[in-house]
Amino acid sequence: MRILLTNDDGIRAPGIVALYDALADARGRHRGPLLGAKTEILAIAPKTVQSATSHGVTFHTPLMTEDVEVRPDANPPVWGKAVDGRPADCVKVAIAALWPERFGAGSRPDLCISGMNMGANCGINVIYSGTVAAAIEAAFLGIPSIAVSLHIGSGKPDYERGARYARHALDAILKDGLPRPGECLNVNVPVCNTGEPDKGPPAIRVAPMNTHGLVDKYERRVSPGGDVYYWAAGDGLDFHATEKGSDVDLLFERCTTVTPLRFDLTRHEDLTRWRERLG
Repeated sequence: MRILLTNDDGIRAPGIVALYDALADARGRHRGPLLGAKTEILAIAPKTVQSATSHGVTFHTPLMTEDVEVRPDANPPVWGKAVDGRPADCVKVAIAALWPERFGAGSRPDLCISGMNMGANCGINVIYSGTVAAAIEAAFLGIPSIAVSLHIGSGKPDYERGARYARHALDAILKDGLPRPGECLNVNVPVCNTGEPDKGPPAIRVAPMNTHGLVDKYERRVSPGGDVYYWAAGDGLDFHATEKGSDVDLLFERCTTVTPLRFDLTRHEDLTRWRERLG
């Protein structure tokens, strides 16, 4: 079993390192590596932070790659590939080129996991998220995929515990086998702060995405040269409304949320109406 691990915070971000450790059971806290003893994890992720880049892809500049140590303190060190591009780029080049070069012609990942993101990707933020975009890109290409994000609160995040809770959710998701080819799940882990008591893995709840818009806030500023500019000042999780039982609602109740996503944006219920209207 081979897993493609990616993210949007960059290949050296603490979230992806903590999730790698949890998937591989590097610290011996789980029931062995995810999906069994023969699990192999290859990290192919952006070279730099690509948060909120959504599903952008690169066409007019080369995608430079380099080998990097994901876990330089491990023995032997854990190596991955850094791609100087966006999250969706990483998945595209991984499946089309890097994976066959590493594992042989025609080979593909059995599963793509994107994360663990430094910040929740719930509600309408799913649209903006590079973490989710990477998982959806894998799903486009027929690979079962799971996006994983950690809700960041006001304290110092405990990434190791967050990844441990994420692993608990992944074990539950995968206990009866992989998701279907092309299936994408979005997982959000509630706030885990250092110094807080560890009460064990949170309850796991399947929830729809909250579809209300964000309350946007911008600070008006003036540059030394007299030019006016605006600086985003919203907190990213302040929505105009929150539906009861939605991913946002349950995440704030300290549950781990699981949301099945689709990438067909067609409003199928409106096709007949528009066909009739346009003749």
